[in-house]
Amino acid sequence: MTTIAIDIPVIETERLILREPRLSDWDAVNRFGLSERSGFVGGPFEEWQNWGALTGTIGHWALRGYGMWSVEDRASGEIAGRVGILNPIDWPEPEIGWHVYEGFEGKGIAYEAAIAARDHAKTHLGLGPLISQIHPDNHRSRRLAERMGAHVEREGTVRGTPCLIYRHPANSTEGSA
Repeated sequence: MTTIAIDIPVIETERLILREPRLSDWDAVNRFGLSERSGFVGGPFEEWQNWGALTGTIGHWALRGYGMWSVEDRASGEIAGRVGILNPIDWPEPEIGWHVYEGFEGKGIAYEAAIAARDHAKTHLGLGPLISQIHPDNHRSRRLAERMGAHVEREGTVRGTPCLIYRHPANSTEGSA
């Protein structure tokens, strides 16, 4: 039997732990994927697609050396969402993306996690300035990108769906105040 080891760094912030995806994350990942909340990322999805999203996240780390972290709330130990760097074969370049799960929105969790992930991408991976591909009607994600110092660079499409391509600042700490 061959063993594949994937080194996924753990990033800790004041309130969060960004860590590797685990089988124990399945219920939260599946709930998000089945819900209307996943609409801006192509959902709602079937359960089998959500399984592919969870396992594909691990594969992205194996193939690219970076990917999405599970975001764990320190206080409760619950999974609050996912954040990280995506670069599927049909993406124009690496993207920083985020999903916030039900019950965790409006608490600054996406901002805290995304800033930590973006800083890691810049300082440890040499990636950036990154993009975020955001549906024009996803006002919460657009506000988050702008709060992070990103600006609309151009219009684009993600798998046939229109998006705005936000460019994050070259200085990873810009927008993090």
